[in-house]
Amino acid sequence: MAQVPQTFFDALAVRTWCGLALETLGRAREEIDAINVYPVADGDTGTNLYLTVESAVAAVEAVFAGHAAASGPDGPTLADAARAMAHGALIGARGNSGTILAQLLRGMAQVLAEDDPAHADGQGLRLALRQAADSARRAVAHPVEGTVLTVASAAADAADGARGDCGTVARAAYDGARAALAATPGQLPVLERAGVVDAGGRGLVTVLGALVETFTGERARAVAGSAYPSPSEGRVDPAADRAPVDGVPDECADSAAAVPGQEGPAFEVIYLLEAEDGAVERLRERLDALGDSLVVVGGDGLWNVHVHVDDAGAAVEAGIEAGRPHRIRITHFGAGDVHTTGAERPPRERAQRAVVAVVPGEGLAGLYAEAGATTVLARPGEPPASGELVQAVRRAHAREVVLLPNDAELRHTAAAAAEQVRTEGIRVALIPTRSAVQGIAALAVHEPDRRFDEDVVSMTSAAGATRYAEVTVAERQSWTMAGICQAGDVLGLIDGDVAVIGADVAETAETVLDRMLSAGGEMVTLVLGDDVPEAVADHLEGRVREGYLAVDTVVYRGGRQGALLLIGVE
Repeated sequence: MAQVPQTFFDALAVRTWCGLALETLGRAREEIDAINVYPVADGDTGTNLYLTVESAVAAVEAVFAGHAAASGPDGPTLADAARAMAHGALIGARGNSGTILAQLLRGMAQVLAEDDPAHADGQGLRLALRQAADSARRAVAHPVEGTVLTVASAAADAADGARGDCGTVARAAYDGARAALAATPGQLPVLERAGVVDAGGRGLVTVLGALVETFTGERARAVAGSAYPSPSEGRVDPAADRAPVDGVPDECADSAAAVPGQEGPAFEVIYLLEAEDGAVERLRERLDALGDSLVVVGGDGLWNVHVHVDDAGAAVEAGIEAGRPHRIRITHFGAGDVHTTGAERPPRERAQRAVVAVVPGEGLAGLYAEAGATTVLARPGEPPASGELVQAVRRAHAREVVLLPNDAELRHTAAAAAEQVRTEGIRVALIPTRSAVQGIAALAVHEPDRRFDEDVVSMTSAAGATRYAEVTVAERQSWTMAGICQAGDVLGLIDGDVAVIGADVAETAETVLDRMLSAGGEMVTLVLGDDVPEAVADHLEGRVREGYLAVDTVVYRGGRQGALLLIGVE
């Protein structure tokens, strides 16, 4: 269906563009994954771009929802929407391609939000596209032509020569990007041998096509040609080209073609980093010496760091020295997977069954991982999107998967993810766990050798028999089931509802625990956040030991989990 075209680049245009980009990337994701042979032939460029834009969409929608909730006469400004788009992409960026796309969006936002204009015209869009291309190129340690950077620069060059409204400029940028994309096989030998265009550039053309549709109401014509295979022409084998070519420097990574016997970095390391500009410059130098594929994007104290290294620990330690890294993701490419020999790797055998769980903190992520679960980390205020859950299910590489969302608000997100992976032939059971402590109970009775249905029933029963609570701090005054709370009050929530309002963490937690145990119980699980001292756990353990003789207590450290304390009683 044709969209109602946007005349100017305003907040609504940002929202429309993000939504259309997500939609079009969703349609093109598998095709882009299939042509992903550079810089790493791991078949995930389309998925990484999709997840990055999905995070941008969520941030923009949150800004619009916030303004709607305030019931004011005006919606968000262009600056509000553009900054949200850039921030969402930054914190949700995945892989080389997603990290560079995040910087492209950030570069655009820097121009669109400058002086807080009501809207931008064709000239503003030209400037935004130029800033996007230039800032993305600066973010890559060793730029190489024939990549998404080339496509972005061509789009900006074509836009520079266009005169007219936003629709005219967007179409010129799209046409310039398409032409540059078609030329990428002649710039990178690995693309020419595989008969494909650059996957990251292909994704950017898709995003620019959504920009054309935003301002014209017409869907941009499809990228065509024999440079890449359509689904009917067959898919590229991502194992076909894996290792570096002599004389080809690194871009967003360094491997372009197979050199027998030559190996490259074994790990991909990605993290968000809170750090000052000077510390980041020193970090770039250190990481550049450690590995390749270095891309550092962001600014204003928040950065997204991406690098391929052999020593993942050293890459993380470098981040710790520079500032505070978090949302750390380390992926092992595996033997024969990426930079290695170029020989085709035999497919890894699928496990029969796996558990995929959303967890609210690093401590619980470690606990779940030790129990054999594949985890998705949910940061406070940053719930995972359905695409992240789909990725986790694929990463689990099993025929049968039990999915634990561990949050009532994630049930629909998890259900959407389950539906998607079922179309890929994976059997998925969603257990509607509403807290991580319910997930712990479910995982404790998980037996992968049992029949799938029996295992799911047992895990569901264990989760359902576990009452859950959390102790947190009120952010503002509000009405609750227990009365009116003020900002700074300590709240005790039982099964999702506020049951206790107090002033002290230990006392509030004790009251919550007594109420829960009044209905009986055999086991108490306490999960402490980073801000809760061990003395609170000692106090509660003592309370259980003295007042409930037949009840055992187990204590875990959850890390930065949002709530001060999670409590489970089963």
